[in-house]
Amino acid sequence: MYSKISNILNDINTVLLPRLCFGCNALLYRGEEHVCTVCRNQLPLTEYTFNAVNPVDRIFYGRINIIKASSFLFFTEKGIVKSIIHYLKYKNQEQIGAFLGNWYGHILKENNFLNNIDYVVPVPLHRKKLKKRGYNQVSLFAKLIAEHIGAQYLEGILIKTANTKTQTKKSRILRWQNKQALYILTDHEIFQDKNVLLLDDVITTGATMEVCVTALSATKGIKIYVASMAIVP
Repeated sequence: MYSKISNILNDINTVLLPRLCFGCNALLYRGEEHVCTVCRNQLPLTEYTFNAVNPVDRIFYGRINIIKASSFLFFTEKGIVKSIIHYLKYKNQEQIGAFLGNWYGHILKENNFLNNIDYVVPVPLHRKKLKKRGYNQVSLFAKLIAEHIGAQYLEGILIKTANTKTQTKKSRILRWQNKQALYILTDHEIFQDKNVLLLDDVITTGATMEVCVTALSATKGIKIYVASMAIVP
């Protein structure tokens, strides 16, 4: 009886406040969350693993000392992934991060990837951008992954020191890094001899990850893994 009443109320809410797919703007039906079934089936999963070498690893060859890199989805200029990440970052749809984190985290757990991770850390936003947006778009993604792989979620240790545009060309970020540290670690002991997974939304040139890993690498005995919601192929 309760289930029937709940379904009726949900149907009424759908009529009054229709839920739309973040991928194609089609009306979502009962059982669909955030993206419609068609868009979900069309999401371009990379199917990269943490066991075999993949193109994300190759981005960082010779640049930083990491154990492994990977990414969940392919990001293209015209596509569903760009649309849903746009809603996540700029349209106050923070729950998309949880949706992607739960999905990716489940895959990692089912395939027994990253079962040795001690801490999961999101790439941080500068405090001004965090205040303006109201949330870090990577936080819920990282929290859900941490839950799935049995690791501890931790933020506030790695911080961003300047309000730069992180998705600009690699050269601009690294020019700043040559002048002063764009990201700093406030505690150099907590990650000592630990396995840390660093997560971001989209990897393009890899410059953001590079400067974050550089900051983390100041910790003795740390082993760093990196991953993201999406990768630009």
